[in-house]
Amino acid sequence: MHVVENKQIIQVAVPRPLHSVYDYMLNADMAIPEVGTRVEVPFGNTHAIGICINASVHQPHRHLKTVIRLLDQEPLIPENLMSLAHWMTDYYHHPIGEVLSTIIPTAARKGVNAVIDAPDYWRVAAAFDNPRAKAQTALHQALTVMPGKAGKALVDAGHSRATIRKLEALGAIERCQPEPVSTIKPGPEPNPEQTVAIDTVLASTAQYKAFLLEGITGSGKTEVYLRIIHEVLLKGHQALVLVPEIALTPQTVARFKERFERVGVLHSALTDHDRLQTWLKAMKGEVDVLVGTRSAVFTPFQSLGVIIVDEEHDSSYKQQDGLRYSARDIAIKRAHTLNIPIVLGSATPSLESLHNVDRNRYVRLRLTQRAGNATLPTYHIIDLRGQPHEDGLSVPLQHVIRRHIKQGGQTLVFLNRRGYAPTLLCAACGWQAQCRRCDARLTLHQTPPQLICHHCGIVLETPTTCDSCQQSSLIPVGLGTQRTEAGLHRLFSDIPIYRIDRDTTRSSRALETQFDRINSGGQCIMVGTQMLAKGHHFPDVTLVVILNADAGFLSPDFRAPERTAQLIVQVAGRAGRAHRPGEVWIQSYQPDNPTLRHLIETGYIGFAEHELSLRQRVGMPPYQAMAMLRADAHDPSAAKAFLDACKTQFHGVEVMGPVAAPLARIADRSRYQLMLLAPTRTKLHNALSKFSPPKAARNLRWSIDIDPYDSL
Repeated sequence: MHVVENKQIIQVAVPRPLHSVYDYMLNADMAIPEVGTRVEVPFGNTHAIGICINASVHQPHRHLKTVIRLLDQEPLIPENLMSLAHWMTDYYHHPIGEVLSTIIPTAARKGVNAVIDAPDYWRVAAAFDNPRAKAQTALHQALTVMPGKAGKALVDAGHSRATIRKLEALGAIERCQPEPVSTIKPGPEPNPEQTVAIDTVLASTAQYKAFLLEGITGSGKTEVYLRIIHEVLLKGHQALVLVPEIALTPQTVARFKERFERVGVLHSALTDHDRLQTWLKAMKGEVDVLVGTRSAVFTPFQSLGVIIVDEEHDSSYKQQDGLRYSARDIAIKRAHTLNIPIVLGSATPSLESLHNVDRNRYVRLRLTQRAGNATLPTYHIIDLRGQPHEDGLSVPLQHVIRRHIKQGGQTLVFLNRRGYAPTLLCAACGWQAQCRRCDARLTLHQTPPQLICHHCGIVLETPTTCDSCQQSSLIPVGLGTQRTEAGLHRLFSDIPIYRIDRDTTRSSRALETQFDRINSGGQCIMVGTQMLAKGHHFPDVTLVVILNADAGFLSPDFRAPERTAQLIVQVAGRAGRAHRPGEVWIQSYQPDNPTLRHLIETGYIGFAEHELSLRQRVGMPPYQAMAMLRADAHDPSAAKAFLDACKTQFHGVEVMGPVAAPLARIADRSRYQLMLLAPTRTKLHNALSKFSPPKAARNLRWSIDIDPYDSL
């Protein structure tokens, strides 16, 4: 009688936009992989790196393809991170394969061997006596005096890598693991408010609790973080610190490295190799404190004890394509799952977080005093109506800047628009330089001279004549940071001027260099975008100038007033952070704008309370749950037709649209959106769980955005 042999079958999630997982057979000589390990499998006409999510022994009911190879001996995605991935799949209604692919570093997705590099720390292994080898002798003596020195530190001290390799080959020195040190170095004594915040969080280190640390700019939130982390490290645990942008990491990392030894960094400017190494070291417990941007929230830890989300209100925590997750919300979910505290810090908390305080979901901690004797800056508004100005700088504003320069202070000029001018206009016929791929104007840049679309990235040479009438009457209209910089150079030619935006800080090193120059002291003027608005400490800045406060209040996005208010308060907070008082001068064509006035007269919290009441009256988040279905295609009718077909499937929720997106076309693709509103998240997710996408036209793309941050 023929005996049917059962086979070892594993289920694999592959990084494809498919909600299914796939069965594969193991070869007889293959060990059974653990859940969370990577496997290479055939998929269609190609191969894919997938994640094993289940294993069983049974007779396959159909012919199955065979696993090509196993990539890991142990799980790359531990159990708690796998659980988080399944939750994300359900919450964001996104395929499990793409969720898991998002979680792991890029190098791991490509199948790179997930092992930690040999340690680059050195110590003396044997005596060395060769007076003629001066470089080798010097290195050997240096390690005799101070063993366990990092290779990079040795190179920085003047020793070459060749010398290190030579001594290693001779057996005179050897690699070693650094001693884990988690002692805090002396810091400033916390004030009473900081002490209360620290003690309150530390009282809950063995359980989940979410804290909103609402601290005015310059109130010492970072010191609170440092003290909390120190206590967590003393208990043998690790800490995760999230920051919204790379621009914030140099200063933040420097503060943490002053106090702790084993600090890791994760952000997109690192190489794929370095990111994977840091990821693995955190998982093995070789990193005590990890500072990172959005994707760092997925890092596995050996023993995570606390999560800090700095500038928790920042929209950079929201991924805007692919899997549209919120790192802040994921961090809260991780803390809840691991039963550890999480601290959300901001001078301008999101309305969602303030709403959660009102519902007793978060504990509110307040810091109302600036560190030292620093005081909050005073606000002034300049009415631009009928006011002559030069490159956006009104005459009264020029006088204010000169006064602060004479007093030895530094000035920060804020304009949230890079380039020279947002529009190139023909004065003869009114023609404007438009992007041929987007419903947007091209931005004029002058260093180098070119027209750039800030949406699709197309770059064109700057024309000398009008495309329509061929006249040589092209003029720049509007302000960008390059134009403001040029105007400041003309008006204040004897003062150093630093422009800080994406164009001047494409590397983290360039940004650090700029900050080093500014913080070295002395008079200077800096002009920049929102990169300057948050988290940075400029002790000599006494004047902050906001050139165009009106733009943000005119957006059709319902979140625009909140984001604009946060930006104004954050950038204003760069002034007067040390011993000298600060001023904030705001130029506006609408000086009586009720939102602006409310913000200045009642402060951010007063503004937030007013804005929350408005949101409640109109039934918008956080008082209702929201999702956005987005579709784009080369043919606008195809995108609209797809969403029209989707619309009929949703019951028990309010459906709005489909309508063209405010920016209707980007990169030759027309964009439509469908908004869903429900009184509870449960009702929203119930409606979405029953959704079956209709057949889409060729080349149409669509996505579901849960808790969207913008409607643009």
